[in-house]
Amino acid sequence: MSDSDRMSPKDFARNLRRNATAAENTLWQELRKTQTGYKFRRQHGIDDRTIVDLYCPAVRLVIEVDGESHNQKQEDWDPARDKRLSQLGYLVLRFSNEEVLNHTSRVVASIVNACEGRKRRAY
Repeated sequence: MSDSDRMSPKDFARNLRRNATAAENTLWQELRKTQTGYKFRRQHGIDDRTIVDLYCPAVRLVIEVDGESHNQKQEDWDPARDKRLSQLGYLVLRFSNEEVLNHTSRVVASIVNACEGRKRRAY
C-alpha cells in the first residue's frame, strides 16, 4: 500500500501542493492572487477520486501540467479522465512541463482566453 492510499484526499492534495513540480509552481505564480482576473485553486479535489493541478471554479476550467509520467504511463488514462471531466461540465487544458517553463506567457494567455470564452458561474 502506498502513502497516497493511506492519506485522506485532503491530505493527499496538501502533499501534492508541497511537492509541486517546477512547472506547476511557475504556472501557479502567474495565476495566483487573481492576477489574471480569475481565481484559481491548486491541487483541487473535483470529487473523491479526482485531484486536478489547477482549477478555476468561476468557469469550471481544469488545468493539468503534464510531466514525464504523462508521456508514458498515463497515455491511456489521461484521455479517459479528461472525457469524464468534460461530461461533468469541466473544460480541461493540458500543458507539458516544457511548455509552461519555456513559454509561460503563451500558456497564461491560452488559459485566460479559455476563461474568457466560458460563461462565469454565479456562486
